[in-house]
Order: sequence, then C-alpha cells, then structure tokens
Amino acid sequence: MSKYTTGELAKECNVSVRTVQFYDTKGLLPPAELSEGGRRLYTDEDLTKLRLICMLKSIGLSLDAIRGILTSDAPAKVLNLLLDQQLKQNEQEVKEKQEQISAIKIIKQSIHDTDKIPVTSIKGIGYMMENKKGLRKLRAILISLVIPQLIFYSTIALWVIQGIWFPFVIAMPIYILAIVVATKYYHNNTRYICPECNITFHPPYKTLMTTSGNKVRFLTCSGCGYKGYCVEVYAKAQNIN
Repeated sequence: MSKYTTGELAKECNVSVRTVQFYDTKGLLPPAELSEGGRRLYTDEDLTKLRLICMLKSIGLSLDAIRGILTSDAPAKVLNLLLDQQLKQNEQEVKEKQEQISAIKIIKQSIHDTDKIPVTSIKGIGYMMENKKGLRKLRAILISLVIPQLIFYSTIALWVIQGIWFPFVIAMPIYILAIVVATKYYHNNTRYICPECNITFHPPYKTLMTTSGNKVRFLTCSGCGYKGYCVEVYAKAQNIN
C-alpha cells in the first residue's frame, strides 16, 4: 500500500498543502498514521477520498454536505439527493441570469429607440432581484444573529471586567428573543428529504435546534425511522406549506 506525505497527496490532486491541512482540521481527511518524526501519512484510500472531496467542492457542495456524505451509512443516496438539490439551485440561477440578460436587452433597446429609461423594465428587474434575495433569506437571517450575539458577549465582558451588570440584564432577553424568532422562522421554512424512503418531513423544532449542519442534518425520518443524514430543502421552493 502506498504512503503519501501531505505534500505528495496535495501534488497528486493538484491542490495546495494548505488545502489538505484545512480538510484535516475540519475532520474530512485525517491522516491514516503519523511517522516516527510526526509527519502525517496518507494511504491510497485517502487519495481517493481527497479526489472525491475536490470533485464535490467543484460542483458547489459545502463542506458540511460533503461531511454528511462521507460519514453517512447510505452515502450514494445522500449524494444523489444533494445533487438533485444542487441541480435545482444551479438551474434556478441560470434561469435568473437568463431573465436578467433578457431584461438588459429590453432596456438597451428601449433606450436606443426612445432615449428614455423604460419604467416597466425597471419593475421587472426589481422583481427578479427581490426573488433572488428571497431564496437566500433563510441563511441571511441566521447569519444576522452574529450581531446580537456580539452585543450580548460584549455586555458579559463589561460585567466581568468593569463590574457593570445592567447592560447584560437588558441584552440577555433581547438576545434570547432574537434567537427564538430567527430559529423558529428557519424551522418553519425548512423541510428534509430522507435518503432511504425519499419522503419530505418536518422534524420537531427541538430536534432541529439540537443538531447542526448546512444542507444536511443527522435526523430520524418520521416516515421510515431511518437515522442518518437527511437533505435540507426550502419549503416554499418545494411548494410545501
């Protein structure tokens, strides 16, 4: 069995050493063993795994999604569902770009013909931009929790360092309310597809909030009882209420 150092593995897959090290720190590509000198050594199996990771990254899958595939008991089924979702997302993005191109052509032609900016075309572009914004709203809402989180931790630091406690008392219920509102909204607008029976189910709020993941989560299917990584979908995009 061949053994590869970090540099040799990186060269085989045409990536940087830092990339291999990054995947190691994320738990995606731990070394098979350490040499007596402490060097990380990888096997042919690790080489295959790195090539798979690079391929999945190249088609737009997140590291969380890739981790779900690598650790799943049904990797092929999870991958197939993720590819379906990625394909839908890419097709939607292509559709939006095509609509934007058409709108730009209409505006350019109208300006050429009348020397005025057509209001109807501007409304159409505004609608497309709003639609695109809506597709990313769930992620943006969760990301926005960073702001109240920073404020909350700042009040803790103020209390510990200077003994001023009342900002913490004010910030704590606001922070908790922000988390509850954002996560409830996220929960209400997400569903999950089981790779075993392919049904779309809605896990309880408590279950969802005690697991982590982006695009995939380790859940128990309410249909067949499968326990493993299930693929996240946007409820409204699936016409699910």
